[in-house]
Amino acid sequence: MKSSNRNKVKNGFLSAGRIVGAHGIRGEVKVHPHTEPMPTFEAGDRILLRHAAGSEETLNIVKLRPHKRLILFTFEGVTSRDGAEALNNAEILIKRSALPDLEEGEYYWTDIIGLDVFCINETYLGSVESVIPTGSNDVYVIKNKENGRETLVPAIHSVITEIDIEKSIMRVDLPEGL
Repeated sequence: MKSSNRNKVKNGFLSAGRIVGAHGIRGEVKVHPHTEPMPTFEAGDRILLRHAAGSEETLNIVKLRPHKRLILFTFEGVTSRDGAEALNNAEILIKRSALPDLEEGEYYWTDIIGLDVFCINETYLGSVESVIPTGSNDVYVIKNKENGRETLVPAIHSVITEIDIEKSIMRVDLPEGL
């Protein structure tokens, strides 16, 4: 069960990451990637940002570099900490068509987020709220909005018995104790 990418976005675009804060005083922003691996961006590329309030803008990338589990971006025209902080919580959008095709049994996070999750005995667990990448496998965060319960489900073949993107469901065989 390999997966990558996170949020569904309209019009053929999806979120490649979210700006989670400023880094330093010269306008760099910290980006939490929603894809693994992060799409290949280069200096000079133009990207679409969607701000938390819903407005969108296109910015040119001046440079980018890895930083721990994040990526630091510098955008043309953003030269101060205040300018970087103004971009906080904006999503970096990419065209879905720019992503490579996946092999059988692999899914983008955008396809997993929102699936209704049922146990093999048809008990409703909730829906996939987010995905936590770990070193060996992803972990799906299942949230039941009716009772507030959250269940962490390892994305491994012995637990995930079915993913049906068309029907928007996932079936799981939870190990004892979950």
